[in-house]
Amino acid sequence: MRMKVLILYKPNSEHSREVEEYVEELKKRSVGSPIRFEVLNANTRDGMATASIYDIFSFPAIMVLRMDGSVQKSWEGPNLPMFDEVQAYANA
Repeated sequence: MRMKVLILYKPNSEHSREVEEYVEELKKRSVGSPIRFEVLNANTRDGMATASIYDIFSFPAIMVLRMDGSVQKSWEGPNLPMFDEVQAYANA
């Protein structure tokens, strides 16, 4: 099953650089896997709509989504999950 990792964050926030570096490293570690990535700015219309749909109130938020859009696993707030943990859920 092909999963999608959705990262929702606020650029220019105190956590933005950490999140951007995290995303780049996660993508590097996932080269060759079928995992798709989507990064959304929480301050845009699409970002706000997505946060509303998934009841996200704390940023950054990382979600592993199934093909049907349902949430496999999610993390909210400044403590980012381990890379291996995200990959494990995304490859489940």
